Amino acid sequence: MKISQEKANDTVVCRLEGEININNSPELRKDFEEIIKRNEKKVLVDFSSVTYIDSSGLATLIEMLQRLKKIGGCMRFSNMDQKIKNIFEITKLHKLFDIYETRELALKDF
Repeated sequence: MKISQEKANDTVVCRLEGEININNSPELRKDFEEIIKRNEKKVLVDFSSVTYIDSSGLATLIEMLQRLKKIGGCMRFSNMDQKIKNIFEITKLHKLFDIYETRELALKDF
């Protein structure tokens, strides 16, 4: 998995590439911890290049959302491929996370 970050106004955009699984979830958690330490409150996760996510990846995202909410922050997701979106729907996590078709729509809704 590859993680890149950029700023779009007052939002941190995390672009994930590859698989999010038990082997690289700790790396994702570490990147999210850095975002929290910088007191960033708006995070957009771009899933356009994510090919797979397992339960540890989902758990990491839930943990990040909870930590952001504790500091008054929020998280949005964008550009999910249908296969990844199905995982969120099957697990009912689409009710927990704000999922947008495009990055632009997600950024406008912060």
